[in-house]
Amino acid sequence: MFQKAHFYFTLLYAGSTIAIVIVVSLFYLHVSETNLYESRFRAFQNDASMVSASIEASSSISLQWLKRIETQNEYMIFVIDNNVPFLYNRLAGNNDLLGQSILTECLDAYHSMTETAPSADSPLRSGGSDFSGIWHSEFSFHSSTSGEDYHASLIDIENGHTLSQIVILSPLNTLQAQILRQRLLFLGIDLAAAFVLCAFSWFFTGRLLAPLRENQKAQLQFIASASHELRTPLSVILASSACCENASIQEQKSFFQTIRKEGRRMNGLIDDMLTLAHSGSGRFQIERKPAQLDTLCLNAYEAFEPLCHSRSLALSLTLPDAPLPRCHCDPERIAQVLSILLHNAVSYTPEGGQITLSLDTASNNSSYEITVTDTGIGIRDEDKKHVFERFYRTEKSRSAKGHFGLGLSIAYEIVRAHHGKITVQDNPSGGSMFVVKLPG
Repeated sequence: MFQKAHFYFTLLYAGSTIAIVIVVSLFYLHVSETNLYESRFRAFQNDASMVSASIEASSSISLQWLKRIETQNEYMIFVIDNNVPFLYNRLAGNNDLLGQSILTECLDAYHSMTETAPSADSPLRSGGSDFSGIWHSEFSFHSSTSGEDYHASLIDIENGHTLSQIVILSPLNTLQAQILRQRLLFLGIDLAAAFVLCAFSWFFTGRLLAPLRENQKAQLQFIASASHELRTPLSVILASSACCENASIQEQKSFFQTIRKEGRRMNGLIDDMLTLAHSGSGRFQIERKPAQLDTLCLNAYEAFEPLCHSRSLALSLTLPDAPLPRCHCDPERIAQVLSILLHNAVSYTPEGGQITLSLDTASNNSSYEITVTDTGIGIRDEDKKHVFERFYRTEKSRSAKGHFGLGLSIAYEIVRAHHGKITVQDNPSGGSMFVVKLPG
């Protein structure tokens, strides 16, 4: 299930992002290519205007000057005098069959353009006029002979009955090669971006799904552990009830006590499971009100002192000398945390051991620190990071000490609900030390 979700989320995130990148790239290419064409055409118009102005300012046309312009700008220039190709065409090498075909296509494109869009300023002049002047017009056309696109400028020079024309052609093959290189560059960038986005999306969605995987794994482990814990007392109850059928009245009383004892164990386990379920679903209820933590610690001490005495354990309580301000917390939940920590210490401390419950506060009374220290068997370093996990215990037997492995998990959730912190560390004298820090 998670593999499919991983794939589909990656496809969604990477696909949408790649689509955006492609659209932006295409838009940029369109704008860039349009600007390149317009810039090239404006530069060509400026050159044509310069040629036209130079001709108008001079009484004659210098063929060497035209040749220099043609060479410097990689243009093709044709000179026509009364519809007859001028000597310059042969001298410049533009009078071959290909050149003449391109010139013919240029003139045809020009005449088609002027016929479909006539204007009063059209450079076409009718014969027999004594009008003199110079006009130029720039346009673009495609040559089917060479297969290339051109910018063209047609300069008409009229002097009475004489009509001379200068045709300037600028091949666009270099510009189109530049545009092709730009497209290939963006194609490579888009492919690289698509690869990086796919890899990043796969990694990112994997990180997003990791908590869900862990949650599902924890749920399955929780269900398996709960089933195992419930199966043991349930088996005892079923076995005891079956034995009651043929047992004497005295034996039945013993079996009933066993059933009652295991029923209480099941009831306690179910209560603990419901508490953790509420904490995981966000329905963990914390009723904050001002409370005296020293009073809560004293009550916990008094409750566990007889149990410690019966097990030959020394239980001590350390409180600050000065009165403490009230702590804004849920006193019942904090009392539950103290009970869990003390019960845990009693369970894992051998006879003759020492258990200490202490309360301290920061210098500015901004936080409180509750410490439960024992001289028991201690906790290995590799187990310290797991002790607050559900159903986790350091010993292999799950029924040892009568624990279900949920107490420290409940304490952790209660402290976290108070925006506090609970940690475990080694006791310098041997054993473990649990530290609870609560905000003021």
